[in-house]
Amino acid sequence: MTASVGFITLSTTSRAAVVAPKPIRALLISGGCCHDYPGQDLILSEGISKRAKVDWTIVRDPSTGTKGRPSIYSKPDWSSGFDVVVHNECFADEKELAWLDRILEGHRKGVPAVVIHCSMHCYRAPTNEWFKFVGVTSHRHGPHFAYALKNVRPEHPVMKGFPAEWQTPKEELYNIAKLWPDTIPLGTGYSPETKKDETCIWVSNYEGVRVFGTTVGHYNHTMKEPVFMDLLARGLLWACAKLDDEGQPKPGYAPAVAPAP
Repeated sequence: MTASVGFITLSTTSRAAVVAPKPIRALLISGGCCHDYPGQDLILSEGISKRAKVDWTIVRDPSTGTKGRPSIYSKPDWSSGFDVVVHNECFADEKELAWLDRILEGHRKGVPAVVIHCSMHCYRAPTNEWFKFVGVTSHRHGPHFAYALKNVRPEHPVMKGFPAEWQTPKEELYNIAKLWPDTIPLGTGYSPETKKDETCIWVSNYEGVRVFGTTVGHYNHTMKEPVFMDLLARGLLWACAKLDDEGQPKPGYAPAVAPAP
């Protein structure tokens, strides 16, 4: 009897060891002003899925202005069932505090986030809570130009594989008014307008959940750059605690077929 139980236990453990982890369940929220969100939805979801094992749910608000309310936020427990939320929306004139609190409550419950580009300019409620969540305070950007993006923390797993300096294509460089206390800058670009290095890649922590952010990503041509897409994939994996110390997906979270170099 003892031997039989021991055999059964060993067999069960062996079977469990070969079961691959389920894909990361990612919610991508997009829409709003000034960007090609239908195009970016495809670029982001397809590009990241070539680099990490991710299943996507995409919710795009049809609004193309600075006011819009993605429908999923109206649902109770809107973030339930997801492992990470990717914010790629642009609603600078949505300022109702109750609406903002509804959005942030989905993250306070433990769901990490990736915040991209114009998401930093969203939900300017009477408090600074959205800025605290994303990790930086930014109200504006300068002219569109190509700039040298410097890797200022190459030892961080998110920046493993990112060049010491990457020349972006034509882009927007956001002016950063404040870095919040839990924010760690990972990449910067020099602004001729502000005459200082502006943080444009970072990681942060909001009430115990991880947040990866970048202000890069205005143009589709930037998002399609392999260097940038590699960065986004590592950032998403890091937010989900599925990135190892060498900047690689943890076992079971690499895609079946890696992207072509």
